[in-house]
Amino acid sequence: MFLSMVIPGPSSPGQNIDVCLRPLIDELAQLWSSRAWTYNISRKQNFLIKAALMWIINDFPAYGMLSGWSTHGKLAYPYCIENNKAFTLTNGGKAFFFYCHRHFLSYNHRYRKNIKDFFVGRVEKDVAPPRLSSEELHDVVSEYGDIVFGLQSSKQKFPGFGLTHCWVK
Repeated sequence: MFLSMVIPGPSSPGQNIDVCLRPLIDELAQLWSSRAWTYNISRKQNFLIKAALMWIINDFPAYGMLSGWSTHGKLAYPYCIENNKAFTLTNGGKAFFFYCHRHFLSYNHRYRKNIKDFFVGRVEKDVAPPRLSSEELHDVVSEYGDIVFGLQSSKQKFPGFGLTHCWVK
């Protein structure tokens, strides 16, 4: 079964998407923990069903709405957090990420040593930042105290936003 929702741009709920998703999350949690009786028409019998969200597919702005991480500015890429190599362009002030990706390549990849095709003009020796486990990520988010979800989520501000993190909810 596919559960899909199309959210148009100008009228998208933005950070208030929690209001739209809360009923789905509650129902999935209930079906996972307690299961529910359902009817199999082909076998003509009842059975216990469990449900789980297997994956989501979305673009980067939608990822920002769903995750609670602002995908704008220098810290836009949530994988790197404070280890990012983005910089601000001199003319225009936009965050620039294009040459920040080589440290994700395997250590012996040919692009790591390529100084001709990358304006930085250096061999990439840095390793990719460590990926946080779900427990580690929960510990990081828990440091911000009570997090408000739903219609009031856009009114909260966490100290260090834009400098050390981009959590908006």
